[in-house]
Amino acid sequence: MTNATTSATKFSWRLPIIICLCGCAISVLTFGPRSSLGFFLSPLSQANGWGRDVFAMSLALQNLIWGLGQPFAGAIADKYGAPRVLSVGIVLYALGLYLTASATTPAMVHFAAGVLIGLGLSGAAVPMVIGALGKILPESWRYVSFGAVTAAGSFGQFLFSPIAVHLMGAYGWQQTLVIFSCVLLLAIPLAMMLIAPRNPAGSPSAAAPAQSLTKALSEAFGHRSYVLLVLGFFTCGFQLAFVTAHLPSYLADRGISAEIGGWTLAIIGLFNIVGSLGAGWLATFLPKRYILSFIYFARAISIVAFISVPATPATTLIFGAFTGLLWLSTVPPTSGLVAVMFGTRWLTMLFGFAFFSHQVGGFLGVWLGGVVFERTGSYDTVWWLSVLFGVLSAVINLPIVEKPVERPVPAAA
Repeated sequence: MTNATTSATKFSWRLPIIICLCGCAISVLTFGPRSSLGFFLSPLSQANGWGRDVFAMSLALQNLIWGLGQPFAGAIADKYGAPRVLSVGIVLYALGLYLTASATTPAMVHFAAGVLIGLGLSGAAVPMVIGALGKILPESWRYVSFGAVTAAGSFGQFLFSPIAVHLMGAYGWQQTLVIFSCVLLLAIPLAMMLIAPRNPAGSPSAAAPAQSLTKALSEAFGHRSYVLLVLGFFTCGFQLAFVTAHLPSYLADRGISAEIGGWTLAIIGLFNIVGSLGAGWLATFLPKRYILSFIYFARAISIVAFISVPATPATTLIFGAFTGLLWLSTVPPTSGLVAVMFGTRWLTMLFGFAFFSHQVGGFLGVWLGGVVFERTGSYDTVWWLSVLFGVLSAVINLPIVEKPVERPVPAAA
C-alpha cells in the first residue's frame, strides 16, 4: 500500500492535464511581453530622437533571428530535451528586455531587442513548447494541447497589453521593460516540468526506426506538401508582426487613444483563445488544409473591411475581435500537419523550419511597415500587401496531401 501510494505521488505530475497546463503557463509568460513591444515603439523612438523605422528594424531583426534560430534550437531540443533549451532561451529573452530599457543608440537597441530577444524566443516561445508536448502527450491530447498552448500565448497578449499601458503610465516605459524581464524568469521552473521520458508510452516514435537529422531534412524538403505548408506560413508571420508592431501607432495617427490600442491587442489575444482552441479541436476531425485556407482568406477579408471604413473605437474593437479568432489559429493545424506527415521524432525542428518562413514574413511585415510609413506617411501599402498574401496562402494550402509520408519498410533479416 505504501509503495503504491508513493508511486502514485511520484508520477502524478505526469498527468497530461498537468503537463499541458505547465506548457500553457510558459506560453503566457513568454508570449505576453513580446506581444506588447509595439507599445514601446513611439515612446522609445521619441526618447532617443529616432524615426519609427529604427525600433521597427529592431523588431524586424528580432523576428528574423527568431526564425533563423528556431530550427537549430528545435534540433537541439529534439536531441537533448526541451527544458534545457527553454531555460537558456528564457534567460536570453529576459536579458534582451532589460538591455532594451537602457539602449541609447540604434546599434544597442538592435542588439538587445533584435538579437538577444530573437535568440531567446527561438528557444523559449510557443513552437518549442508545442514540440515538447508533441513528444510527451498521447496522440489523443496532441491537437487539443497544441491549440491550448497557442491560446495561452494569446491570453498572455490579452494580459500583458493593458498591463504594459498601465505600467508605462505609472512608471515609464523603461521600468516596464525591467519589470517584464523579471517576470519572465518565472517560466524557468515550469520548463523543468516538460522533461520527456525516454520512451513515452503510446508514442509512435518510440517504436519507429531511428531517423537521422539529415535524412529527416531531406525527406521533409523533398515532400511537396511540406514545402507548400512552409510557404503558406509566411503570410501568418507577415500579418501578425505588422499588426502587433504598428497597429498602436496606426490608431494613434487616426486619433484613437493608446488605451483603445491596448485593449484592441488585448481583445485580439482574448478572442484568439477561442480561435486557437477551436482550431485545435477542429483539427482532430476536419482536413487541416481546409482550416488553414479558410483562416487566411478570412483574414484578408477582415483587413479589407477594417481599412475601408473610418477608424473609430467601435470599428477598431470589432476588428480586434474578428482578427483574434483568426490570429494564431493557424498554429494547431500547421504543427498538426507536420506531425501527421513526419511523426514527432523531429517535430520541433521541422515545425521550426515552417516557423522560419513565418518569421521571414514577420521581418518583412515589421520592417516594411516602418520604412513605408517614413517614406509615405501611411501604412496603406502594407495593409494591401497583407490582403494579397492572405489570398495567396489560402490557395497554396489547398493542394496539401494530408497523410503520413511513405517510407521504405526495412526488409526482414
